[in-house]
Amino acid sequence: MDKIESLLFYDADELNNMQIDPMFFVVEDMLPIGLSILASPPKFGKSWLCMMLSIAVSSGTSFLGFRTNKSGVLYLALEDSYQRLQDRMNKVLRGMKPNDLFTMSIQCRDLGHGLIQQLEEYLENKPDTKLIIIDTFAKIRSDCKRGESAYTQDYREAGALKQFADNHKICVLLVHHTKKMRDVGDIFANISGTMGLTGAADTMIVLSKDDRMDEQTKLSITGRDVDMNEYQMQFD
Repeated sequence: MDKIESLLFYDADELNNMQIDPMFFVVEDMLPIGLSILASPPKFGKSWLCMMLSIAVSSGTSFLGFRTNKSGVLYLALEDSYQRLQDRMNKVLRGMKPNDLFTMSIQCRDLGHGLIQQLEEYLENKPDTKLIIIDTFAKIRSDCKRGESAYTQDYREAGALKQFADNHKICVLLVHHTKKMRDVGDIFANISGTMGLTGAADTMIVLSKDDRMDEQTKLSITGRDVDMNEYQMQFD
């Protein structure tokens, strides 16, 4: 029988006297280190929001009124073309010049065929990176393993991304969709998938409207390191 490692533990006094670095936020009070999920119905402005976020973080400017910590950004826009990205970027920049801390790609491997390895190699070449946006989750999902439940697959894939983010002390923002049937009692229960996905995430952000034609969008946020809150946005 293999020898079982002893349980690693600290008593309360030891923990109290530890020198632990404070939580790093890519966007203060919004996006901490770890796995975050951004979800909404299709064609709701998520990609525009991701472009705004990428430019704000890579330039160190505010995002939706929140302070950012300037750092490198990788935006995996897997449902876009470079032409569409260029047009969207220039509209957000409004004549300003982008910087080399912001990089984009429209293709990558999925989780079952080398995505984590690709991201590991990217971070070796771009060590200033603190934010990786994956747009969308569906594009990097691997095949379900034999006998695996939907919950187990969700938790396995989200868990792999969370472990990667935690190991490198970065934020991975996973762009996803909400369910067709809306839960009015719990906005975060609307994130598509099982609780295996949301349970693995550190932060959840949901965009919603009472009516799709409404000009204002509600941004709801909750997480392990952020307070639950709601904000009203209007896309310009």
